[in-house]
Amino acid sequence: MISRFTLVAVDSETLQTTFADDVRAGLAAHPKSLPCLYFYDHAGSLLFEKICSLPEYYPTRAERQILEAWAHELVASLHPDTVLVELGSGSAVKTAILIEAFLKKHGKLRYDPIDISRTMLEESAANLLQTHRGLEIVGVAGEYFHGLRHIKETDDRPKLVLFLGSNIGNMHRDEAASFLSQIRETTTDDDLLLIGIDLRKDRAVLEAAYDDAQGVTAQFNLNLLDRINRDFDADFDLDAFSHRAVYEDEIGRVEMHLVSERAQVVRIADLGLEVAFGEGEAMHTENSYKYSTDEIARLAERSGLTLLDQRFDAKRRFSLNLLAPNLV
Repeated sequence: MISRFTLVAVDSETLQTTFADDVRAGLAAHPKSLPCLYFYDHAGSLLFEKICSLPEYYPTRAERQILEAWAHELVASLHPDTVLVELGSGSAVKTAILIEAFLKKHGKLRYDPIDISRTMLEESAANLLQTHRGLEIVGVAGEYFHGLRHIKETDDRPKLVLFLGSNIGNMHRDEAASFLSQIRETTTDDDLLLIGIDLRKDRAVLEAAYDDAQGVTAQFNLNLLDRINRDFDADFDLDAFSHRAVYEDEIGRVEMHLVSERAQVVRIADLGLEVAFGEGEAMHTENSYKYSTDEIARLAERSGLTLLDQRFDAKRRFSLNLLAPNLV
């Protein structure tokens, strides 16, 4: 079978309109905030790939270790016609481990990555198709649930939906349960979900992972302001903001902020906004929640899902969780 790539754009105009609305609402709030969803334009996606290779950032290595140990066993347990679907696929470097296991077992695979970055979809597909014969890729450029609904409407084969990298941690715990419930509603009874979830651990390890010595995470955070400059003709001075990451142990989350280094007014021409910042004022950009194994079990139960299997890396820093619809 010859490998091939198709790209489908789903509701991209709505996504840009939502970005504008979220910028307006977030900068008018007290305290100010910006959703982490918008980190992942092309520049942000490339910076995140750099973060994943940093010595402080353990989640990528830990998750890769689990996948390498489990991939062939997992694939052997699935229907041979299973479609691999991924939410927020990025470069798909870790996903390639599962792709290779599928191709080795069955000789063919359809892979449907969903990502808001059209450029990243095209680049990752080109890289995968160079080395994986028998792979069909249907990239979906758009928001997760628009993408899942599109796939459900166009392909009735069983699916393994991937949500890797502990992206679920960016959501408040109630939001995470709601998100997984929505995945359940946009998939079928035959579909499974494989989700990466980071585990609670020492403060020093977590804060280093989100505030690395090379400053790449700071660049990633500041790129959100640069994106607003590019997309909406704004004049954020990136040198006038600094990156801050703090772990709140009691609630189990890392918080990222951008802190204004001086009193200033930022103009966003295309949105007709002037936004004042005080010296030392912090603008929230991301949460990353960490879970205990009991919290993971409760999350699955609240979401209408059953935890079929759970695997850890050798140091028990990270977990991969296989979930199925609760049909009882």
